[in-house]
Amino acid sequence: MKKWSVYVTRRILDPAIPMIAKECNIFLNNKERPPTRSELLTGVRNRDAILCTLSDKIDRRVMDVAGSTLRVISSYSTGVDHIDTEEATKRGIYVTTTGDILAETVADLAFALVLAISRQVTRGYELVIHKRWKVGADPNLLLGSDVHGMTMGIIGLGRIGSAMARRAKGFDMSVIYHTRHGRNIELDKELDAKYVDMDKLIEESDFLSLHCPLNTGTYHLINESKLRRMKKNSYIINTARGEIINEKHLIKALKKKWIAGAGLDVFEKEPPSPNNPLLKMNNVVLLPHIGSATFPTRTKMAEVAAENLLNVLNGKSPIYLVNPEVTGK
Repeated sequence: MKKWSVYVTRRILDPAIPMIAKECNIFLNNKERPPTRSELLTGVRNRDAILCTLSDKIDRRVMDVAGSTLRVISSYSTGVDHIDTEEATKRGIYVTTTGDILAETVADLAFALVLAISRQVTRGYELVIHKRWKVGADPNLLLGSDVHGMTMGIIGLGRIGSAMARRAKGFDMSVIYHTRHGRNIELDKELDAKYVDMDKLIEESDFLSLHCPLNTGTYHLINESKLRRMKKNSYIINTARGEIINEKHLIKALKKKWIAGAGLDVFEKEPPSPNNPLLKMNNVVLLPHIGSATFPTRTKMAEVAAENLLNVLNGKSPIYLVNPEVTGK
């Protein structure tokens, strides 16, 4: 019996590769970096399935090259803004994700950014290791902001946003939120959270944490007009997608001190350019897109990505299907 042909764009944690290898011929990009556009187009040619990551743009051209045999695009991620899902659906191609497996882990990191930026943790670390801490306990050194008792504003109250809300309540914070779906009465009660309109959220949050997907409605959602209306002692936290914030406007806001600071795990361009002004600022904490980066979470994501792919190839339902309408084709 002929084995399925699968292109995997990056080496990910076991058990994904061994699982797929039992039933398929794997063509793996074994480099430390993502495949170049040329390598991607070569790798997907005449494949039955693609296992990709957020770094891989899977558009119409990729699907053209893969050909009519392509049945499933399994993404090692919870978001699919890198995949032309509409085009895939037209072609009868299943698009799958790892779902909400990473929700608690990402919320952990988002709250770590809250603490790090408000209490100047990274600046303190640098003072110590670079031997610039000279006076012992200094009453005026690195004065930061409280977290307990403050107001946490959340954009997007899905699994990650809800997990963030629970962490905020653990710090005795007031939680307000906004989603495009409107108020969720059950979550209001469960999380002791209050739905507000976007203007009120922007104006009242001491910490504004982004947990919405990237789409045409959220691209550059946070722009100059919103940043100007935030509190001068407020912080913005982004572990979602870099493009949700207009980065040029954020840089301007940080320079002009419209807001106190930002904790970012994501950027408009990843990695950011070496001359990106954010890299030289003292009022930011910057991380290299590691929201889901724990061994247990990334291992489970790998397992689910592989299972999604194999299920589709074997005529079974995937665990997390993005485009359920494809099943009717």
